[in-house]
Amino acid sequence: MDENRTAAKHRSNIYGMLALVYRQEMTSDLLKYVKDPQFLGVLNDLETEETEGIDAFFQKPESELLEDLAVEYTRLFLGPGKHISPHESIHHQRNDGQWGKLWGASTAEVKKLIESTGLTYSEDFKGLPDHIAVELEFMQQLTFREEQAWMDADVDAAVSCQQAEKNFIEEHLIQWIPDFCEKVIQQAELPFYRSLAALTHSFIEFEKRR
Repeated sequence: MDENRTAAKHRSNIYGMLALVYRQEMTSDLLKYVKDPQFLGVLNDLETEETEGIDAFFQKPESELLEDLAVEYTRLFLGPGKHISPHESIHHQRNDGQWGKLWGASTAEVKKLIESTGLTYSEDFKGLPDHIAVELEFMQQLTFREEQAWMDADVDAAVSCQQAEKNFIEEHLIQWIPDFCEKVIQQAELPFYRSLAALTHSFIEFEKRR
């Protein structure tokens, strides 16, 4: 059980880390988190073309980093011009054709699923339930519950959490996040968001396989 608990904790930490960075444009506090050796170490461990230059990039003065990353986040994910919407309903190519716009069928499904688990949104949350940060945070909470179940030696509860995780990965995350990440890699101008997208893609594919 210790091995299962450790795995759940590690996965929960990664989901939480990714959710935090996708949730908002860069701030001073978030930058401190991103520049932490643990976070940068994960990016460097990828050793892909997308991560080249990441160490040198973070040697810039903080004020310059904050401005560059805030501008890049806005350009990539917010607009107002052409951007990459970070919402499942835009990218998940459903067989019923109900995709390609906000508040599509996937949005409603994710909203219903999250609420069915008893989780609630923070009072200041104004976004949509199928935003990438929300879906990743949902997985963070599921894997955290799994970790707690292993700690309590509640095998049935742990297995139930694992099944919920598996279903959400197969029915939602894997259906759109790889495509979303590839678009980010192609359009990002800074190494940070290219690296982040590469990490996210690799992690979701790993989750699917496991």
